[in-house]
Amino acid sequence: MFEVMLLFGAGVLGGMMNAIAGGGSFITFPALIAAGVPPISANATNTYASCAGYISGALGFRSELWAHRKLLPKVMLSSLLGGATGAWLLIQTSPQAFGTVIPWLLLFATVLLIYGHRLQAALRDWFGHAAKASTLGMLAFSIALLVISTYGGFFNAGLGIILLGFLTLAGYTDVHVMNGIKLLVSAVVAMIAITIFASEHIIAWYQGSIVLVGTLLGGYAAAITAKWINPIWIRRLMILIAGVTTTYFFAVSTG
Repeated sequence: MFEVMLLFGAGVLGGMMNAIAGGGSFITFPALIAAGVPPISANATNTYASCAGYISGALGFRSELWAHRKLLPKVMLSSLLGGATGAWLLIQTSPQAFGTVIPWLLLFATVLLIYGHRLQAALRDWFGHAAKASTLGMLAFSIALLVISTYGGFFNAGLGIILLGFLTLAGYTDVHVMNGIKLLVSAVVAMIAITIFASEHIIAWYQGSIVLVGTLLGGYAAAITAKWINPIWIRRLMILIAGVTTTYFFAVSTG
């Protein structure tokens, strides 16, 4: 019963964080490990638990995505190939190697969480008025998205922040379009990664489903109560949790 409450509570809080400020994986991923799921399996399971939120979010931006429908085949192809590559790399990684790299991945995601908005603002100032085609070029756009999606297939935390920064660099300024593309990429990456993880039987379906239900409820609750919640305090709490989590994993890996 305690395990169910832990995973469900982490899912609810993580779903709220994802809906308001991002970074819910800093709660759900450690919760899965605390529940006894091995790190690589916890990482794969966390991707499964997050996928429904990405899909529902992308559907919410369907009109914005439809307005850019000519770009979507390239976006989805890069996301599909990158997500598959990242998932394959995770499966090839030994538990010992993954245990060593976890703290560094979390540190990277924490830095993005702290400085992501500043980076996006800086990129928007530098490149906001540039044409998308001349900023990166479609080939460079696809290759860069492939690399980012590979990261997402390997380790999901921080993917949304990386994508928003990348889209700013690519010349996008409409936040709704950017969020729509971000969620579409996240959904495609997650779905192909889940397919590969499932074929290797490394997803803890029971624990992941509990987290998944929690994230859906948390995201819905956040959507309803967002106008009463100060995003600044949520962000500060998220940064605190990310810092504590990262410090803990560094301590464990060196201890």
